Amino acid sequence: MLQIVLIRPGATEYDVQHRIQGSLDISLNEQGLKEVAALAEQLREKGLEVIYSPTSQPALQTAELLADVLALKHKKIDLPNLNLGLWQGMLISDVRHKLPKVYRQWQEQPESVCPPEGEMLAAADERVRAVIIKLLKRQKEGVIGLVLPEPLYSLAARFIAHRELGDLWKAANGHGQYEVFAVQPEELLAAEV
Repeated sequence: MLQIVLIRPGATEYDVQHRIQGSLDISLNEQGLKEVAALAEQLREKGLEVIYSPTSQPALQTAELLADVLALKHKKIDLPNLNLGLWQGMLISDVRHKLPKVYRQWQEQPESVCPPEGEMLAAADERVRAVIIKLLKRQKEGVIGLVLPEPLYSLAARFIAHRELGDLWKAANGHGQYEVFAVQPEELLAAEV
């Protein structure tokens, strides 16, 4: 049995301002640094052996801080976040007011929305699945940490736990939190064939 501790990065100024971050590299703010410090204490007894993260600034910074405090190996993975195109940097409330139909569609059927000059959610979903499959082939048991920003976090949780995607507008509010998933790598890999 493998335990995957799925971790959300600490907050950035964009999170506090309710701006869409997407693939933009924004450093953790003071609140985010405090969240990661608290997170490290919560994760201390989880038995983490290694922590993985993409190179996006909030995820990388969170993983590096956790690895340092918990004396873990940190490994970078090639997993760019969803490119949200011209939405990046916008206030979520601006999208809701200026594009109410698209805002609702992203809530209810995000797979059917392509932000202007961005990419479809399916592209990020494919990347997330490929990375998780690679990790499952490499590590069959133990406890690993995986730091992912939204919407990669929600996509990973959907793949690992076979659950609904949920409202991606609200999912971004969970910074500095984590979930533990117990998985049988062989079962998850067999389901993908």
